[in-house]
Amino acid sequence: MPDIPRAAAVRGTTMRWSWTEGPTKGKVHEHVFHEDGTVEYGSASGERPPYAAFEVTPEVCAVSYLAPSGFTLTVVLNFANHEMVGIASSKDQWHPVRGTFEVIE
Repeated sequence: MPDIPRAAAVRGTTMRWSWTEGPTKGKVHEHVFHEDGTVEYGSASGERPPYAAFEVTPEVCAVSYLAPSGFTLTVVLNFANHEMVGIASSKDQWHPVRGTFEVIE
């Protein structure tokens, strides 16, 4: 696997993402960003795809992963106000998403 950036603000944390806009509006998902570069997000399959996390500024990170379902989720996390915006997309679908997040571990 190539050297993939994993920002310290994300790596090794568990976050609770609450969606306010998009196809998952009203839902809450926990995301566990493992030190090994994989993410768990409540999938019943137990699969852990790799993720990338870039520090944009000390308070803003961009995070992306490709789920086994074929959807890519890319979000920008603002640690100053705990808001997130992003895009969920697949080969056939594209959805702007928005929500809030909290670091729980």
